[in-house]
Amino acid sequence: MKASYHFRLSLLATLVAAHTSAMAEDKPMEHITVVGQAVSMDRALKKQRSSDSISNVVHSDGIAQLPDDNAAEALQRIPGLSVERDQGEGRFVRVRGVAPDLNSVTINGTLVPAPEADRRAVALDVLPSELVQSLSVVKTLTPDMDANSLGGTIEVESMSAFDHGDLFYTGTLEGSYDDNTGETSPKLSGAISNVFSVGDGQENLGVAFAFSWQEREFGSDNTETGGGWDFENGAGLEEFELRDYALTRERMGLGLNFDYKADAQSRYYLRTLFSEFTDTETRHSVINEFADPVMEGATEELEAQRELKDREETQEITSVVIGGEKLMGLWTVSAQAGYSQASEDTPDHIASAIFAAEDAIANAGFSSTTKPYPIVPGSYFSADSYVLDEVEVENQIAEDTEKNIKLDFTREFAWNNNPSELKFGAKVSRREKTNDTNVFVYEDLGDQGFTDAQLKLSQFQSGQVDYNLGNFGPAINGSALTGFLSGAQSERDIEESGVNDYTINEDINAAYLMNTLDLDAWRIIVGLRYEGTDVESSGFEFNADTDALSTVDHQTSYDHWLPGLHARYQINSDTQIRMAWSNVVVRPTFEETAPGIVIDDTDYSAGNPDLKPLESSNLDFGIEYFLGKAGVVSVFVFYKNIDNFIFETDLAGAPGIDPVYEEFVTYANGDSAQLFGMEFAYSQQLSWLEGPMSGVILGANLTVSDSEADIDGYVDGAANQRSIRLPNHSETVGNVMVGWENQQWSLRLSANYKSKYLDEVGGFDSEQADVWADEQTIVDFSGRYFIAENIQVSFEALNLTDEPYYTYVYSRKYNSQYEEYGPTYKLGLTFTQF
Repeated sequence: MKASYHFRLSLLATLVAAHTSAMAEDKPMEHITVVGQAVSMDRALKKQRSSDSISNVVHSDGIAQLPDDNAAEALQRIPGLSVERDQGEGRFVRVRGVAPDLNSVTINGTLVPAPEADRRAVALDVLPSELVQSLSVVKTLTPDMDANSLGGTIEVESMSAFDHGDLFYTGTLEGSYDDNTGETSPKLSGAISNVFSVGDGQENLGVAFAFSWQEREFGSDNTETGGGWDFENGAGLEEFELRDYALTRERMGLGLNFDYKADAQSRYYLRTLFSEFTDTETRHSVINEFADPVMEGATEELEAQRELKDREETQEITSVVIGGEKLMGLWTVSAQAGYSQASEDTPDHIASAIFAAEDAIANAGFSSTTKPYPIVPGSYFSADSYVLDEVEVENQIAEDTEKNIKLDFTREFAWNNNPSELKFGAKVSRREKTNDTNVFVYEDLGDQGFTDAQLKLSQFQSGQVDYNLGNFGPAINGSALTGFLSGAQSERDIEESGVNDYTINEDINAAYLMNTLDLDAWRIIVGLRYEGTDVESSGFEFNADTDALSTVDHQTSYDHWLPGLHARYQINSDTQIRMAWSNVVVRPTFEETAPGIVIDDTDYSAGNPDLKPLESSNLDFGIEYFLGKAGVVSVFVFYKNIDNFIFETDLAGAPGIDPVYEEFVTYANGDSAQLFGMEFAYSQQLSWLEGPMSGVILGANLTVSDSEADIDGYVDGAANQRSIRLPNHSETVGNVMVGWENQQWSLRLSANYKSKYLDEVGGFDSEQADVWADEQTIVDFSGRYFIAENIQVSFEALNLTDEPYYTYVYSRKYNSQYEEYGPTYKLGLTFTQF
């Protein structure tokens, strides 16, 4: 808490900042061309300045590269944004404290569906940075935009040949080193574009192609309790787990774009993007369960199990957008059709292989409540102490397909001699989300004729696990285990193989009308959007008493009228005020509305297809003062009043619920939630200084916000309510960047900070079981040196301070999860021809 307080003060003292994008454009000295940070920032600020919405932009540099390895990590540099990391890599993006599932992502104007079965959020690490020309985060939606994001819409624009003009090509070869595992990994990327003359036109066809391939080997070390503390009896530990991850992530991306200018009044385009992300994970675990909760330094009997998870998962995103625009006098007609599909395919793999200790360990204990580690005898680490108990083999495929057509009409006219523009249009979108899971269980292996000697872990051992937090013990060979299972018998798990399967069809029909008026120093946009939604879902109900599945079908529909008002007032040539009132509707996640039901005696759990979507009315106000090249000072305030907030609840004992149920877990709508805050931003190149100091670039930003929501549930049959902070909401998010560049060098040191946030709500009667993610500060360094006009050497050091990921319950003293990754170092060589 103290560190968070000092961080806020230090950032506020510098009035903190715009988006520390990175690297672009030309700076001549003799025959060397530098693509620098300042020009890239300036490009982004110009786009932000002219936008009709409150937005921020990250622009690629002149060699088609964002300043970070993937789109998520590039976005964390701008005001109000932070990322959720997986194994230390940025994946999902939060906007103004709003969870990733409540924001949307578009590629070239069409929605990107989510590969994961249960989410709407798009993991942006699937998109290699080389395929991206610019990233925009639109925080106030105008009526001509899809009204489906609460925090903001992330717009991804891929490269166009007209961005570069004549023949352009670039290629990068890079190697990275993971300090945690000692592994090195290659990366290769490039882009080429050119403009051609076809027919009677001159330079009217642009063709651009970009590609990226990376295979990264790395890992992490983990110790976690999952909140397994008994606070009613002195904070004794009930169970904890050691985990070691070894990962290989292969990314491959391709983009091919065509732009055609038929004449001065007509243009047409085709945008395509394909991205494939393969994640191979081997996870070794040791599960430790005490007979009774034990205090640190005390002893108790311990049951130990060793577990292996070994799987390969492939996510793919395909996006195709075709469209055009034609001027017809004072009218402009534009049309676009988009198709995008995301999938996640996890073929047959070992989801869980449990080797149980033959004997309980007496007088066992643990050290440290923040990083628990077992105090045990040597037999705990011996492979001969464990026997194969159960194996689960699983396969899963999830698909999310979205198709849309939209048509827009724009008419320019004068209103009392003031420029005005009328715009109206319609959009039809059809989305289908499916999931198919199959689980097979191998158990009672002794009854199948296998001896204890055949089932000992030592028969499947492959050396020792490399675990940086202490001695771990034997590694389990997944290939040997798979070979063994070919001679064993399994049973299909009917519940897990059925209740998670579903098909959800979501049809949205939308139309809007808006008018833009330039009145002296004012630019005013007023409009109304309509969105009608029809949802059909089908799934399965599992009843444990009959061990049978039955089908479940559901339909629902709702309509929304969403007014909006945006205004921008130009105080002078460098200063403008922005105001916005916008209304949005955000549909529940697929996990929350999944039709699956499980009834197990007195326990009931299910999704809730009848959930209402979140509705939010948003107010934004701010001022921007532009300081010349790459310079801005801005302050914004924002407020969101959210209706139908969604949370998980237990309704056992509630009126209308069958009293036979002791547990009735589902999702429900709350009455309301509020989110409000302030964003401060500053960036500038100190070009007025003399000598080397003129190359200094400063940037910082700070978002301070607060949120509140009420959740309801039943405990022992009695109704309970309490207030919580919005999940995933960090009250403080900030960035600080110091850069320097001259004709040959471009250097940047940056720090990204986010304060603690509520990761998981533990219950309705107490805050003790809530899981909090600790504050994080990630420090990165990047440098580029031009050894010739077209050749550049780059060096990056990521997570320099070896910042871990830590979550806790009750107080920071009590671990829920601790995971460390180590720094990563990269060295690259880039050749570019403009």
